[in-house]
Amino acid sequence: MAESLPSTVWGYRGLYVLIAAMLLFLRLLPLGSEAGSWPGPNLLLAMTFAWVLRRPDYVPALLIAVVILLEDMLTMRPPGLWAAIVVVAAEFLRGRANLTREVSFIIEWLIVGVVMAASVLAYRLFLSLVMLPQVSLGQSLIQLVLTILSYPVVVAVSRLALGVRKPATGEVDAYGRRL
Repeated sequence: MAESLPSTVWGYRGLYVLIAAMLLFLRLLPLGSEAGSWPGPNLLLAMTFAWVLRRPDYVPALLIAVVILLEDMLTMRPPGLWAAIVVVAAEFLRGRANLTREVSFIIEWLIVGVVMAASVLAYRLFLSLVMLPQVSLGQSLIQLVLTILSYPVVVAVSRLALGVRKPATGEVDAYGRRL
């Protein structure tokens, strides 16, 4: 019961912002940026989806929008497009959080992989509709596959190191609401 206190929720929200800032800082560092190198996984996307499925109250939609919009601005992507797509995808997963509590991790991983693929496809479709330059399809697919493959690692780190776990069936928060 002590885990569901409002101060704990705000602590995890702050931790999400801190980890997102660290991931963004590492992404902006000029390490391994030679031409032809493989893109790394989008760990922020994997972490966002993992936390939304485990504890939806830790990452509200507005927080996700602000963090991803900041990422858009700093990585010089069209502002708001990727943020909107990620928020829609996260809300889709948030609506299925109770369903994923009852299925195996493999099914959850498959659902998240499909949502990630749909998000990347939607992003590329919008960019092509407005004729904006975009990363090659091969680079996008490599990043998508690496992000999907990194999802179990992100879930394991979130669970074991940070304590972000799925609530037990019938667990309630400090206000008596079911989680």
